[in-house]
Amino acid sequence: MVDAIFGHPRLAAIYDVLDGERDDLDAYLGMVAEFGARRVLDIGCGTGVFALSLADRGVEVVGVEPARASLDVARGKPGAERVRWVDGNVTALPPLRVDLATLTGNAAQAIVDHALWHTTLRGAHRALRPGGRLVFETRDPARRAWEEWNREATYQVTAVPGGGTVEHWMDVTAVSGPLVSFRWTLAFDDGEVIVSDSVLRFRERAEVEADLTARGFTVEDVRGAPDRPGRELVFVARKDGEGD
Repeated sequence: MVDAIFGHPRLAAIYDVLDGERDDLDAYLGMVAEFGARRVLDIGCGTGVFALSLADRGVEVVGVEPARASLDVARGKPGAERVRWVDGNVTALPPLRVDLATLTGNAAQAIVDHALWHTTLRGAHRALRPGGRLVFETRDPARRAWEEWNREATYQVTAVPGGGTVEHWMDVTAVSGPLVSFRWTLAFDDGEVIVSDSVLRFRERAEVEADLTARGFTVEDVRGAPDRPGRELVFVARKDGEGD
């Protein structure tokens, strides 16, 4: 099931506005340059913000996304013809040989099912050339970010494209071990109210490293996220194999 925030056409159409400035992508753009990546697989590409930023820089990009409404938004943006868009998850990918695979915006945490998470790692490994890298971020569970996800802390009123506004906020609905469930409520000024229920998995660093190692990666580095210092872990994992 795709969360409404990504899969509902009205929400997907305004997602970029709700998401605000994407300073988190600066670190990923930096790693593309750091690793000299010319071919990138953007897993969970959403509305295509990162994929299109790469394409603007002359990078060959494949964006894969299971939420059709988000992918429709991406495909409708200027320059979208320079990206190869794939509807689905990594199991829908054609044969690839990329230098870098990414999951930006905490997309890794949205994959809560163990089997699908392992399938995603295997799919990234299969798409990478020997020596290629997988990079992604995940919130550090020790910081307990969900404790700030309530209406009082998250309430905003945002102007939407085409006119009007939407009130929106988050509320945690359940915490069960590493799984945190929460609800977005979005109230449009025409009276429509849409709720989007989501679940994220807060994986410990050791669990992530073990999963990567078991799927044929070597964990090269675990960095902090420059835009959220001390709050997130950025994993850099290299596909085992010869040469660059």
